[in-house]
Amino acid sequence: QLQLVESGGGLVQPGGSLRLSCAASGFTLDYYAIGWFRQAPGKEREGISCMTGSGGSTNYADSVKGRFTISRDNAKNTVYLQMNSLKPEDTAVYYCAARRAVCIMSVKSYDYWGQGTQVTVSS
Repeated sequence: QLQLVESGGGLVQPGGSLRLSCAASGFTLDYYAIGWFRQAPGKEREGISCMTGSGGSTNYADSVKGRFTISRDNAKNTVYLQMNSLKPEDTAVYYCAARRAVCIMSVKSYDYWGQGTQVTVSS
């Protein structure tokens, strides 16, 4: 059974950092693009970053570009999202998702989703 499990969320002060993890089981990430998404209260889920299965191509939303970095460790079957210089507007539930083929940041294009991890940025 294909499964994604996020971890690493929590409460952090503005300007702080967190690293989210997305651990996959039941399939090998090498052949899947992984996307990171977030959903703030009252807002639609939005794509913020993605990476191809090979790790050769990445993409970022303008809102996180220069602050967030996506990476993967295929040996651990895990994808990470390093989040630096966090702002209160980054507060949301963060999800990872997987799809075969290319990296795109469209919610509707992903087949497998994790349960989400809460990130709260507040002083």
